[in-house]
Amino acid sequence: MAWAYVLIAGILEVVWSFSLKASHGFTKPLPSVLTVVFMILSFVVLAQGMKSLPLGTAYAVWTGIGAVGAALVGIVVLGESATLMRVGGILFIVTGIVLLKLASQ
Repeated sequence: MAWAYVLIAGILEVVWSFSLKASHGFTKPLPSVLTVVFMILSFVVLAQGMKSLPLGTAYAVWTGIGAVGAALVGIVVLGESATLMRVGGILFIVTGIVLLKLASQ
């Protein structure tokens, strides 16, 4: 169940990072509120996963999911470039997430 919490927390991190972008530096009220709400939810859910997972592993996987998710949202939703280096970087992060997950078993 701990890994499910970390996965959900990572998805919530993607949501708040997208809301942060949409807030335009906290100048738009609704996206600003959503950013704070989803940040808090992400931290609360992550804390549940950290109860039984190693700190470094849980935190690295959470941030990795957030980084990959945010990069993919940027590419797919916001039309950001999908250069070879960028996609390669995403693949390196995914590889790191998988290795950390395997190492914690």
